[in-house]
Amino acid sequence: QVQLVESGGGLVQTGGSLRLSCAASGRTFSGYYMGWFRQAPEKEREFVAAIGWSGTVTYYADSVKGRFTISRDNAQNTVYLQMYNLKPEDTAVYSCAADTSLSRLRIGQSGSWGQGTQVTVPS
Repeated sequence: QVQLVESGGGLVQTGGSLRLSCAASGRTFSGYYMGWFRQAPEKEREFVAAIGWSGTVTYYADSVKGRFTISRDNAQNTVYLQMYNLKPEDTAVYSCAADTSLSRLRIGQSGSWGQGTQVTVPS
């Protein structure tokens, strides 16, 4: 497993931007698929985005496609989630996850999770 620590959350107005970071340690970062999930109050955790080992292949939930961009820097052991045009419905705790299996990652069954960072977009 890898240890994951997110940062970069905060309060932002509708239409604003934020960049989340997830720093990894403990294993060879480049061998892991990385993903972002979010959980709003009283809702189930949902998949947001994922990225392959090399960073060239990405996946997005329909709700964020065109507004969010996932990227990674294997030299820095960090994955990013750049969020543009934020909406109140984006308010949630955002967590990153890591797995050697893309299918396991995308359904939220990864063994490695960060503690989460809060993103709030007031309505």
